[in-house]
Amino acid sequence: MSRDHVSHKDIADFAQNKVNLPADKAKEYRAQARRLREKVESYLNEHPDFSLKKMMLSGSLAKGTALRTLNDIDVACYVSGADAPSDIPKLLEYIAERLRKAFPNFSPDQVKPQTYSITVSFKGSGLDVDIVPILYYGDDNWYGNLVSQDDGSFLKTSIPLHLDFIKKRKQKHDQNFAQVVRLVKYWARKEKREKDGFRFKSFMIELILAKLSDNGVSFFDYPEALQSFFTYIATTAMRELIVFSDYYSPDKVGSITTPVKIIDPVNEENNVSDLYTNAQADMIVDAALDAGDAIDSALAATSKQETVYYWQKVFGPSFQV
Repeated sequence: MSRDHVSHKDIADFAQNKVNLPADKAKEYRAQARRLREKVESYLNEHPDFSLKKMMLSGSLAKGTALRTLNDIDVACYVSGADAPSDIPKLLEYIAERLRKAFPNFSPDQVKPQTYSITVSFKGSGLDVDIVPILYYGDDNWYGNLVSQDDGSFLKTSIPLHLDFIKKRKQKHDQNFAQVVRLVKYWARKEKREKDGFRFKSFMIELILAKLSDNGVSFFDYPEALQSFFTYIATTAMRELIVFSDYYSPDKVGSITTPVKIIDPVNEENNVSDLYTNAQADMIVDAALDAGDAIDSALAATSKQETVYYWQKVFGPSFQV
């Protein structure tokens, strides 16, 4: 592979300047979420019968895979399942009322129930925190029933185990695993802007890359890691079963008839790609084929202008060297 015009370092520099959430912003956002959690925990200490049991940073900020475009934070809110209503709108209002008690200085519009979550808005920073309820029944590994953001159904999950799952892969590849995740998410975001109907959930991207990591793929060289990702999608047509053995035996996964089969690493009954149709899977495959071809062409190009042109097919016009 020729690296005369665009190298691994050039991709890394592009990621640092255009893709990644800046370190100071990540620190600020984490501090905001921590203050929210500490305020609620302080209230919990004073009100031990309070139904909110734990708040935990989740999503891309917690995993270290957030993009520069991040404008809100995901926080999981564990609620005592025995006391809380199971009806979604009632549950959200139930949590919102209790958050307002924990934050008596907030105006009513700063704590707003949404369709499947509650948004807490901080006027000083302008940052929104999306609080996602989890009905909790005392499990030691913090398993509970999450309100799915896809369709509002209840879904067994454990935020600490999800974070641990990603942490293991990050430790194996230093900072490179998270960086490749961010680069692929950036590519997927570009595809969503350019192609009507294109969808590719970030969690699915993370799990495909985790599978490649477990298969021995190196993430040290970004062009090769990206090509490995696109090649995997192209060769499997997004139809290969992806399952992990970190927290359960893969034998527990039952028969799956949906086109895409990517199984939640902490819940063997949850196909995270369950709602993807054949047409949507084919759109991902076609986009991956185009991206893989562009990388091949970039690595074979004889001029800097031509090389940058092909990399822009992957990342868009913001890619410059």
